[in-house]
Amino acid sequence: MKLVLFSALKSRRYRRYWFGSMGTVGASQLMIMAQGWLIFELSGSPMDLGILGAAVSGPAIVVLLFGGILADRFDRRYLLMTTSLITAALLLVQALLDYSGVVEVWHVLVLGCVIGIVTGFEWPVRQAFFAKLITRDQMMSAVSLNSILWQGSRMILPALAGVLIAASGTALVFALGALGFVVMFLTLIGMQVERQVAATGSTVNQFAEGIRFIFNHRTFVVLIPLTWVWMFFGFSFNQLMPAFADSLGTHEIGFGALMSAVGLGSAVGTVLVSSIQQHRHLGFTMLAGLLFGGVALVGFGIAVVYGTTSFAFEAAVVFAFLVGVFGSVYLITSMTVLQMQVPDALRGRVMGIHIISFYLMPLGGLFMGVIASTYDDSLAVIVGAFVVLVITVVAMISQRDIRRIDGRDLSDSGPDSHQLTDSTRA
Repeated sequence: MKLVLFSALKSRRYRRYWFGSMGTVGASQLMIMAQGWLIFELSGSPMDLGILGAAVSGPAIVVLLFGGILADRFDRRYLLMTTSLITAALLLVQALLDYSGVVEVWHVLVLGCVIGIVTGFEWPVRQAFFAKLITRDQMMSAVSLNSILWQGSRMILPALAGVLIAASGTALVFALGALGFVVMFLTLIGMQVERQVAATGSTVNQFAEGIRFIFNHRTFVVLIPLTWVWMFFGFSFNQLMPAFADSLGTHEIGFGALMSAVGLGSAVGTVLVSSIQQHRHLGFTMLAGLLFGGVALVGFGIAVVYGTTSFAFEAAVVFAFLVGVFGSVYLITSMTVLQMQVPDALRGRVMGIHIISFYLMPLGGLFMGVIASTYDDSLAVIVGAFVVLVITVVAMISQRDIRRIDGRDLSDSGPDSHQLTDSTRA
C-alpha cells in the first residue's frame, strides 16, 4: 500500500509540484474558513453563507468550461503562474479591507466571486497539468497524493484557522492565504514541462468535442453526475458549518474542530483507497462509499438536532469524520477511473466538466441555506442526505457496468477513447 500511495513522488517534477501545491491548497482552505466566518460574523445569517457559496461557484461553473479549453490550447504552466498571482493579489485586497475595519458583506461576496472566476480557469488547468508530470502507472498515486494535500490541509488548517480567527481576526488568515499562492508561483518558475499538443478549431467545436467524448462513454456519463449530486446535496454541508457550530454552542473553536474532523476523515479515506485501487470490486466499493457517506450525513443532521445537549457536539464530530472517510473513498476512486480513461488531448475539457463538481459544493450551500433559514439547519443536512441516498441506490441497482469496474484492469486500459472497453461505453 505504501509503495502504491507514494510512487508518484519518484517523479522529480511531480514531487516539486506536490510540495509547492501545499501553499495553494493551504491558502484555499484558509480562504474558505475566513470567508465563511467573516460573512457569518458580519450578518449572522445562514442565508448569507449560502449566497457566498453561490457568488463563488456560480460564475466559476461557467468559466470552468472555458478553462478546460484553455488548458488544452495554451501552456498550462504559464496559465497556473498567472492565476496564482491574481488570486494572491485579490486575497491581499480582502485582508486590507478586513484589517482596516471597513469590510462589508458585499466586499466579501464580490471578491469571492472574482476569486471564483480566476480559480474556475485554474482548476481544469491544474487537473491537466499534473498528468504531464508522471507516468501512467503513477496516476493512482498522484490522484491520491493530490487528495492528501487537500484532506490533510482540511484536517490541520481549520483548527489552526479557528484559533487564529479567535485570537487575531480573519485579516491575518486572508494575508496568509495570499502568501500561499505566491509560493505556488515561485514553485512553477523554471519548471520544465513538455507542452501538450495544442487543440485546434473554434472554441465551440473544442467544447463540443469534450461533451461528445463524455456522452459516448458510460463511465463518464454516470460518474460525473453522481459526483455532482454528492457535492451539491451532500458535501455542501461544509458551507453551513459556522451555523452548525453555533447551534451546537461551540462557536469558533467548534467550527474549526468540525472542519478538521471532515478533513481527518477524508485523509483516512484517501489512505484506505490506496489499498483497494487494484481490487476487483473497485466499482462496488466506490458506490458503497457514496451510500455510506449519505448515511453519515443523516447521523450528523440528527446530532445537530440535539444542539447543546450532552455529547451532541461529540457525535457531530464523529459523523463529520465519517462523512469525510466515505466521501473520500468515492471521490478519489471515481477521479482515478476518469483520469485513467480520458485522452490527454481532451483532458482539460473533460476534467474541467468534472471539476464543476467542486463548485457545486458552495452552490449547494445556497440550497441548504434556504432550508436552514426557513426551517432548521439540521433539516437542511438531512434533506440533502436523503437525495444522495436515493440517487445512489438507483445507480447501484441500475448501473451494472459501473458496479463491476475492476481495479486490476485500470492500468491496462489505454488513454485513448478507442481503447476503452465496451462495458464503459454508453
